[in-house]
Amino acid sequence: MQVVENYIQRVKEEGLYPNHYVVHEKRGNYVNVECENSGDRYQATNFGNNDILGFAQHPAIREASIDAIDRYGATNSSCHTLCGRIDLHRQLEQAISRFKGLPHTYLFLNAWMALQAVMDGFCHLAIPVADFKNNRETLILTDIQNHGCITSAVVNADNRSGKMLTHSPKVRTKAYRHADMDNLASKLKRFAKPDDRIIVVTDAVFSMDGDVVPLPGLISVMENYPGAVLILDEAHSSGALGRTGHGICQHFDITPQQIRDRGIEPVVMTTFSKFGASAGAAISCFSEAFTNLLDACPTSIGTISLPPVAAAAALASIRQLEKDTHLPEVLRQKTRFFRGLLQENNFEALGMTNVVPVLVDESISPKDFAAYMLKQHGVWVSPVWFIAKPRLRVVVNVLHTEDELLALVESLVKTREHLQVSGNGAN
Repeated sequence: MQVVENYIQRVKEEGLYPNHYVVHEKRGNYVNVECENSGDRYQATNFGNNDILGFAQHPAIREASIDAIDRYGATNSSCHTLCGRIDLHRQLEQAISRFKGLPHTYLFLNAWMALQAVMDGFCHLAIPVADFKNNRETLILTDIQNHGCITSAVVNADNRSGKMLTHSPKVRTKAYRHADMDNLASKLKRFAKPDDRIIVVTDAVFSMDGDVVPLPGLISVMENYPGAVLILDEAHSSGALGRTGHGICQHFDITPQQIRDRGIEPVVMTTFSKFGASAGAAISCFSEAFTNLLDACPTSIGTISLPPVAAAAALASIRQLEKDTHLPEVLRQKTRFFRGLLQENNFEALGMTNVVPVLVDESISPKDFAAYMLKQHGVWVSPVWFIAKPRLRVVVNVLHTEDELLALVESLVKTREHLQVSGNGAN
């Protein structure tokens, strides 16, 4: 442990360790938050949480969650395979399948487990069967800016859930330049062998840059490799992209069936922590055999199934979005308003979605920037400083008012002026 202790001491000395906060109360975007480092408490407007459609405290979602606890208790206490599943799980899977236009869906406790199961299932077939041989290697292409849950899954794809003893064929993983379809085409041409099973995996909306995968170009590249699998992580696109919030395919007016008609097998991951007012994830596809296989993967049978309250909240959120189809457009309007304010005040913002990375001067610590905004202006944003280019990460949601967005930009301007004059001090 001495190495760990020495390391963390240096991390803190270099200002790299994050400030920790405890929320004591939450009403919409208003929070009573405590900084654990200092013990100070603030009333603040939250611009960092991912409740993009404002469903987390919506009366219908809260009521559905409470009813689920009354009917099923707090947890299922086991996995589907050993103890079955509750009917809410089946209803949620059916709702997601309709929502994403893919007939078969399987639920997971979180996105990390879902993507690891996809790799276990596709690359290693999960269940040993006597006399069944698979000699085809797998080639995985991954965008260099993919989320950490994707990166973790593809890094571990050459073994089955971390178990080094496996008789599966080799798995090869290559990264391609961010959203660069020419580079992807070059990598496929260079590394794909005639009998490879090919996977391309990408975020739909990239969580740190707020930009969108160029799906039409991606499809054009992949159709040269019939039978290839396209995995789309829709964590930040569900509820945000498309006319009625159905995600990346609706955004580009492309259906999953049209993707399949071009020789590509689409696999979509839906997560519930953003639009779904909940937690958990789901994998959807055209193959019932594949979802059957996911049921037997280590990350399915090695943990509990999605708790009733989480399943109920996610299901109620999908149903609410199907009623309030205007909400994605409201979100886009507020995003355009905020991005316009940033441009007027000479801030550089990346991407195009409601995930808005605001770049700060490299001489200014984003952590200090965010701490000053919270302390002096009651505005809470997320600083990013050691996993990407220094930035403040703002997530616009439908509950933010124009006045709140104006106040956010005003606090950004005042904090920038203060830190430039004071030499990057947060006090």
